[in-house]
Amino acid sequence: MGLELWRSDIAMGELQDGYLSDSAAFSSVAEVLQRVAKSRDMITESDREQYDQLLKIVTPTRKKNLDEEVLLVTALKALTGVVTRISSTFHYSLLNNVFSMWIWNYGLEARNALLELITNLAVVPDKFLENCLDMLVRNFRPPEWLWAHINQPRWHVEKKMIYGQLHEALRAITYLVPLAPFKLKGILDVRMPKHHSKKEEIIYFVECMLGLEIDEVGVYLGNTLLQMVVDLLVDLDVNISWDDILKEDHNKGIFDMELEDLEDNTKHSADGVETSGRKGYDADNGVASKNASKLDALMVIVCEHINSSAHYGCLVKVCETLLESFRKTVLNAYKSKFSQFVMFYACSLDPEICGLKFAILLTDIFVSKAEDPISRMSAVAYLSSYLSRARFISSATVASIVRRLVEWCHDYCNSHSDCKNINPSHHRLFYAGCQAMMYILCFRMRLMMDIPQLRSILFHMPLEEILSHPLDPLKVCLPTIVQEFLRQAKAAYLIKKPILTILQNDLLESEFSKSFGGIERLDMFFPFDPYLLKESDRFMRPNFEFWSMVRKTYNNYNSDEEFEDLDQDSADEAGNDENDDVDVSYGDDDELGHSMNKMSITPRTVYEFGMAQGNIRISSKMPARIRPSVSPM
Repeated sequence: MGLELWRSDIAMGELQDGYLSDSAAFSSVAEVLQRVAKSRDMITESDREQYDQLLKIVTPTRKKNLDEEVLLVTALKALTGVVTRISSTFHYSLLNNVFSMWIWNYGLEARNALLELITNLAVVPDKFLENCLDMLVRNFRPPEWLWAHINQPRWHVEKKMIYGQLHEALRAITYLVPLAPFKLKGILDVRMPKHHSKKEEIIYFVECMLGLEIDEVGVYLGNTLLQMVVDLLVDLDVNISWDDILKEDHNKGIFDMELEDLEDNTKHSADGVETSGRKGYDADNGVASKNASKLDALMVIVCEHINSSAHYGCLVKVCETLLESFRKTVLNAYKSKFSQFVMFYACSLDPEICGLKFAILLTDIFVSKAEDPISRMSAVAYLSSYLSRARFISSATVASIVRRLVEWCHDYCNSHSDCKNINPSHHRLFYAGCQAMMYILCFRMRLMMDIPQLRSILFHMPLEEILSHPLDPLKVCLPTIVQEFLRQAKAAYLIKKPILTILQNDLLESEFSKSFGGIERLDMFFPFDPYLLKESDRFMRPNFEFWSMVRKTYNNYNSDEEFEDLDQDSADEAGNDENDDVDVSYGDDDELGHSMNKMSITPRTVYEFGMAQGNIRISSKMPARIRPSVSPM
């Protein structure tokens, strides 16, 4: 069935039940376009009426009945056959209608006809490329009327089909027009939703856009797409305050959200079963932030994309893009709380390549004199939090990185042997390195001590020389971290008692502990603290080490199953081991999986290896109520 009869002089052989055949319709459309391709005052009234009728058929209105959609399909196909005759000057209204259409409003045949027209218009030299690309990118998200229905089963399938059609059209255009990828980048940048955009607009747009990355179009666009999404994640992230996330008193530290305060943070269901008391934003709570909900949903989309990339064998490429984005955007982002977990999740899918590259990148930034101090301190904060929390990173890798940190700190001590006074702001890099080293060991010391080769490495580290240096890092670093580190180090005989005796009475918080972090408070920045976004938490939780799950050296350390009654003599023997140059392979597997199954998740409330003398009481918590984390400016 073709277009309705427009002219009275058409031969009867061209009619089919009062309609034009398709071939006659194509010819008629071409003639109409030609007759109005002139000055307005030269167009006859009859020609104007026929052109207006074409505009009524090719209109971006939402609702069309079956006959109207059939006419639309025929008109679109007819226009496709005569794209070279379409003029941006004389047919502006027609082009405006075409470029304003939502493919979501039509059935499959109409969508195919419309996208075929758009593809053919795009390849017309020097005319419609940008308009066609903009029309396709605008359709990355459905129109607002559809948002309330898009989650229905029928639309779930339809949405994937429409995404595929859009990707196919863009693939054809980028193949036929070499300039298209360059133009597409600019249009994506303009059309990319912002943090203040509606949640649905963000989610549907990004979901469709990321689909291009694993498509052939992604080859032309390089790493642009994922970098744009990371920028949006950070933009959303920094516009969330902790008041938007925490439902209760925000003066409590992030560690209070873990199970370390079991009595406070554990709820009991009616049948007496314990459930996790971790808190997060509540979508039904007035305190909850719209930005938090947007970020949570967007994190789900991005993590699903990363998982799909792994399935298609593209994870290494994705990780390279994420590493670059992290270096440029995330590392020094102000108040970044969750966007960095995209990197965490990607590393968890490929610990041996992506996970190791991330750790090495952070270490290299910290030790590099070419980097600015803020970037170096931020990098070592990320490094310490990452190695502490990432269950997928082997103990051998952790030991190698810790040894590198210790060596840097030791070299710093040697080059500042004449320093007699504590100056936290001047030596902030040194204190950041020392705190990172101790923080990592608080989480990983026990696992490393359980492996003879790594235990030997630990005992050969010049920890005592660093900690007893006149710069006095134990007095400047955060007391909660210092306390926990010393407690575990004493239980493992890693540090001799004379140092502990000297420092026992100096563990209370001092003015120094707040100084070296600067106004950015990098001393209290632990970027991979427990993840508090509800929907996307499922991607992080399986590979995340909560403090309550950590095996400490002072908990049943000398049991028969564990260390075979390690005492001071055996510790000395480990320290005098001839194997001083142990080469730790990054690919070595430790006994983490087996060890995790044996650990107790209930924190001990009794200070079993008391270090404090007199009235000073050292907390058994690690490191509680020291912030919510904030990232550097």
